Amino acid sequence: MIIDKVIPHRVRIPFDAGPASAARFGKGTNALDTVLVEVVTDTGLTGWGDAFAYACSDAVVAAIRQMVASRVVGLAVPQLDELQGFTDRLQRQLHLFGRYGITMFAISGLDIALWDLAGKIAGKPLSDLIGPRRRSAIPAYASLLSIGDPDAVASECKKAVAEGYRAIKIHETTVEAVAAARGAIGPDVPLMVDMNCPMSAADAIAFATSCRPYAPLFLEEPVWPPEDFRSLARIQMNGRIAVAAGENCCTAWQFNDMISRNAVTFVQPSITKVGGVTEFGRVAALADRSNVRLMPHSPYFGPGLIATLQMLSLRDDTSLVEWYYMDRAACLWGDALALNADGAIRVPEGPGLGLEPDRDVMARYAVQ
Repeated sequence: MIIDKVIPHRVRIPFDAGPASAARFGKGTNALDTVLVEVVTDTGLTGWGDAFAYACSDAVVAAIRQMVASRVVGLAVPQLDELQGFTDRLQRQLHLFGRYGITMFAISGLDIALWDLAGKIAGKPLSDLIGPRRRSAIPAYASLLSIGDPDAVASECKKAVAEGYRAIKIHETTVEAVAAARGAIGPDVPLMVDMNCPMSAADAIAFATSCRPYAPLFLEEPVWPPEDFRSLARIQMNGRIAVAAGENCCTAWQFNDMISRNAVTFVQPSITKVGGVTEFGRVAALADRSNVRLMPHSPYFGPGLIATLQMLSLRDDTSLVEWYYMDRAACLWGDALALNADGAIRVPEGPGLGLEPDRDVMARYAVQ
């Protein structure tokens, strides 16, 4: 079986995130940029991947076409035992263009699609190719976009809990917002605080100290730059709140460096950024060997979300899946992915990723 085509599809689906939409995006169009990667074989069998593409979809599409497709079209579809080596060779060939960012986003999309193909060829879900499935549904946490106003933060947190979410993450950098969130959801619902790398180590330690009464499960990426692992370790030790990071880490090599410095309690690989299923699996294995917890970054709704669910189904721990808290104009998967009564998302059971994207939705929201 030969790789005949690698086709990037740019899709932009509008969304409404309530008060977060106005706070973060102003009056402009609010939409999710997704680049789906379709790998078509000479037999007609197709695999689907997902390349991270927020505000950079044109560049990601160009990377897929010019760097990735040009190197793999015409090659044999790798067998299951060849997949890791296939992706590793591509990383070596493209390392000149960076070991993170657009290059790795493009590689991630291809890798996910190849794992989807491998599952379809074997007639098994992606998870079954790696190990026994331990969970059929993954608990989800509502990931709220940045709002700013504490009262609005509290209102959105209450709404998310009422809808069935059993954990909440806010994207806020004030103690007042953290306090408002905790007051809204009560003492028993896990609360996470994503800061998006804004502070110095000293300021982040002071912030962590002030937040301790509100018992965040973790502070996510509190310091700039995100690769300052020494400062992350200081914040965790002196602020006495667990730290999470990893969506901006470059492959399992940099995760190993971060973990070895005792910088985090939670590691957050992003399957559409870190190198796909292959590299995500390495990070998960590293986390298990190092006694740190896995809490993936997954604020997207394309094949990367399903691949994350498949990988989390292999675990019987408390890993949650991140679910962007917003109303979308359409879904690539119809009603197949939805929060159940237990606040969890069922893992698709079909071969490969387990679901096929709706081509009518892709066409309706395609960006040419």
